[in-house]
Amino acid sequence: MYPNQPTPPQEPTPSDYLNQIAPQAPKKSIFHLGMRQIIFIGIALVVFVSILSIIANSIAGGQKEPLQRLGARLSTTQTVIDDAQSNLKSSKLRSLNSNLKLYMTNTNRDIAAPLLVSGVDVAKLSKSVLATESTAALSSRLEDARLNAVFDRTYAREMTYQLGTLLTLMEKIYNSTKDAELKVFLTSAYENLKPTQESFATFSSATDD
Repeated sequence: MYPNQPTPPQEPTPSDYLNQIAPQAPKKSIFHLGMRQIIFIGIALVVFVSILSIIANSIAGGQKEPLQRLGARLSTTQTVIDDAQSNLKSSKLRSLNSNLKLYMTNTNRDIAAPLLVSGVDVAKLSKSVLATESTAALSSRLEDARLNAVFDRTYAREMTYQLGTLLTLMEKIYNSTKDAELKVFLTSAYENLKPTQESFATFSSATDD
């Protein structure tokens, strides 16, 4: 054998030759999808967006619910206060209630703007919130007290509790909101209402002795 002699080219085997001349199947692109896959992906996206929307609305609703309750409670409490004025016998209690009427009128007027910024329209509160904040039971107890000639004492006690729930709700919202304007409003509303609530509590304690 001669070392410098070139190696003759190898003849392809029959199987190699057949593979070379056979038509090559087109490669499928990963971006090539059939109609069924496109429809499936579209449905999945719609479902995903719907779930996100439900979650977002739930969170937003949860954040607005205390604000709606505050708007409703201020409004319903004012109605009770207005109705009570003519039934009060004590001049001290009438004066205290008269000042509270003025406070409620101003507060219900002034709270509309900061609540609207937070997405709550006091003129369009949900029926469920209005039902929760209904004062029908309170009005019924006060009517019984009027018929039994113990209206002043009962009213002072009930209003001590009612105003206490308002103060607690204001404090809860203040601690949870990031709205600076709402915080300023709540601070002023709380500080102006607290002495009145304490005055009702003092009157109630004095008449219970």
